[in-house]
Amino acid sequence: MAAACTRTLCKVGRSILASPAARRPGTVSYLVGNVSSRGSRRAYGTNGYRSELLSSLRTGVGGRVLGCAVLLGGGLGFYHTLKFRVQQLLAQEETKYKTCPFCSKVRAFLDYHGLPYEIVEVNPVMRKEIKWSVYRKVPILMVDDEVQLNDSSVIISSLKTYLINKERSMSEILHCYPEMKSVNERGKEVTEYNNKYWVMLGEAETTEIYPEKGMQKEEMKWRQWADDWLVHLISPNVYRTTGEALASFDYIVREGKFGTFEGFFAKYVGAAAMFVIAKRLKSRHNLQDDVRQDLYKAVNDWVTAIGKKRKFMGGDQPNLADLAVFGVLRVMDGLQAFDDMMANTRVKHWYRRMERASLNHEGRQH
Repeated sequence: MAAACTRTLCKVGRSILASPAARRPGTVSYLVGNVSSRGSRRAYGTNGYRSELLSSLRTGVGGRVLGCAVLLGGGLGFYHTLKFRVQQLLAQEETKYKTCPFCSKVRAFLDYHGLPYEIVEVNPVMRKEIKWSVYRKVPILMVDDEVQLNDSSVIISSLKTYLINKERSMSEILHCYPEMKSVNERGKEVTEYNNKYWVMLGEAETTEIYPEKGMQKEEMKWRQWADDWLVHLISPNVYRTTGEALASFDYIVREGKFGTFEGFFAKYVGAAAMFVIAKRLKSRHNLQDDVRQDLYKAVNDWVTAIGKKRKFMGGDQPNLADLAVFGVLRVMDGLQAFDDMMANTRVKHWYRRMERASLNHEGRQH
């Protein structure tokens, strides 16, 4: 509504000064959300808000002065509207594209296991699409529209547990991942979940799924590594330079169906803001001056951990660590950071195998 009123005010002022009229607004932001236990997932999206302000002003000297004042007011209003638009895009620092890394992890799991799902976009500022939920982050997974699962790692662990042992209900499985609230270093209350990297199995099931000693601990270690380290390398690399920031926001604007006028400002102002934020994230996570080197080292460490004798960390088939790392890296696909990673590390062959396994839903067979 603010955008439409601002543009109408500008139009009134410009008509007094014999200038052209303003254009209409639009808005968009992306986040992936809600998934159901049968594999049905939704993602929630944004809507634009429009209104019109009908006004008439007299011409003349007083009218010209008033027109200038209205133009100034309209300009300030447009600034605040644009600022709000940019805030929408930046509201979640780790969420820049069609999907966030944490949502992409869940998608990778569902795709691999061939579980059908529906995507719903969530506005990262208003979040009205999940207003029914006390938990305000994504992804959220709904089990038969009754049981709510939160946190990407809990979702994956609990679903994996259920797929292996369907004698237990999702409600029973969920009790194995108790919620724990705390205050982080910035004074903000955060919610964590105990045991979130554990797949809850009996002794016989554990032996079947993890036949070699140390396999389960290895899987848990690298799943946590994906959450605690790898995911934080994405934004600084995607927005490493002004050119890469512009390319990334060009994609966001294109996918978001912005109008020409608003898209132009969103692209350039948003890219500049994210370039600055990327530098802040670089400092926060103690990354090197050339953040590509951290990315290269991370994925090479991952490939080294898999070794030359295994196709995946899980052996002949991906395990949950494979799916987590693949899900995180996949959000860069199509951007310069992804191309550089594929060209300058040893991750390419593993990544292409994961793509095929995901596309062919190979997890349905196991």
